[in-house]
Amino acid sequence: MKEQTYFQQNRDKHLAELNEWLSIPSISAISEHKEDINRAAQWAADALTRAGMENVEVIQTAGHPIVYADHLHAPGKPTALIYGHYDVQPVDPLNLWDTPPFEPTVRDGKLYARGATDDKGQIFLHIKAVEALLAENKELPVNVKFCIEGEEEISSPNLPIYLNDNTDKLRADMVLISDTSLLEKGKPAISTGLRGLCSLHVDLFTANTDLHSGSFGGGVPNALHALVSLLASLHDEQGRVSVDGFYDGVLPLSPEMREEFVKQGFNEEQLRQDLGLEQLYGEEGYSFVERVGARPTLELNGVWGGFQGEGSKTVIPKEAHAKITCRLVADQDPQQVLDRIEAHLRAHVQPGATLQVKQIEKAFAFNTDPSNPILQKAADAYEQVYGVRALFTKDGGSIPIVEKLSRVLEVPAVMMGFGLPDENLHAPNEHFNLENFDKGLLTIVQFLKSL
Repeated sequence: MKEQTYFQQNRDKHLAELNEWLSIPSISAISEHKEDINRAAQWAADALTRAGMENVEVIQTAGHPIVYADHLHAPGKPTALIYGHYDVQPVDPLNLWDTPPFEPTVRDGKLYARGATDDKGQIFLHIKAVEALLAENKELPVNVKFCIEGEEEISSPNLPIYLNDNTDKLRADMVLISDTSLLEKGKPAISTGLRGLCSLHVDLFTANTDLHSGSFGGGVPNALHALVSLLASLHDEQGRVSVDGFYDGVLPLSPEMREEFVKQGFNEEQLRQDLGLEQLYGEEGYSFVERVGARPTLELNGVWGGFQGEGSKTVIPKEAHAKITCRLVADQDPQQVLDRIEAHLRAHVQPGATLQVKQIEKAFAFNTDPSNPILQKAADAYEQVYGVRALFTKDGGSIPIVEKLSRVLEVPAVMMGFGLPDENLHAPNEHFNLENFDKGLLTIVQFLKSL
């Protein structure tokens, strides 16, 4: 395709532009980077303008800006809403980075910088794909809208408000997103499901003070004992969650979806060795990829209480604490799940102990039908470029805004990722393989043309 020549001729220029964007420390979680966030938003707006997009706006919200642009000159053709985010995760611990996180560096065919794969590098591919199509054809094969936010890494608090207030403006036939990864090098995937999320914080109290274990041991409730017993009641011996009603809304895996998981060829034994485990563990009757992609979970993320210092202190602690998160699937309602977990905890707490439960995060799972013709065209586009047709997967992580975009706009979300699982997103030495930078550009162009 002629766009390939355009990409080859402009590759150094495009990478230099991406490096400029990656150099801006647009960390949404840290207030001192507010001005950097604004600079990153304006950079995206300028890049969209240079690409030939129209009606480019930097829209202020109660938090960080949203960048919008469109090009609507293909009457009768589909409209693609391209979503991404320009905010990035914090970079600590800095000492684990081989090169500074906001000084982009290429090593061994990989571009190292915070945001390189999550998500500046991936949304940049879409900007340049549109630029190439306009430069070479003077038109786009479909109508295109961009919505690029600056708060994805802090759970997108303001985009849903903007979405509800501007539904007609954002109306499209699909949402196109690149914020996921290939299964492995040369093995593309399209995610048809992202797990939802809910979380809670548990405080358990007994006496009004810590007590001497010699004077009171065996005669009063121990907060740690009570909490350990309570938390143990949340699962049975087969790895299933024991909370009544927890699995309401969980759909059985279809034979077709289970076959897609089998096609991944995931090596559980290699994972076990890599992690230094005696064996893997999880809900009986499911493979590892099914457990982490298509089944709900309840996990303890933190448990603490009592004496934490060096040596021994014979104390009976008066309080203990835990943090719990759940990954949700299918039609599970996060509020309902939280309420049922809280009811279970209150019903099973030991006599003499009292609970405080604080419900925190809530996000629905995202699911789409892989038989949708638009998703099939996306799989075909990967095959045209990678020589291998994309597999349809379900990912264990959560991107809550994807479900909201798909539900409010009533359209499929096409998750065309170009990262790799080992690119250290959210971790030191985040990077983006430039092989997928090059192939990603071509795949996006091929997909938009196919529509």
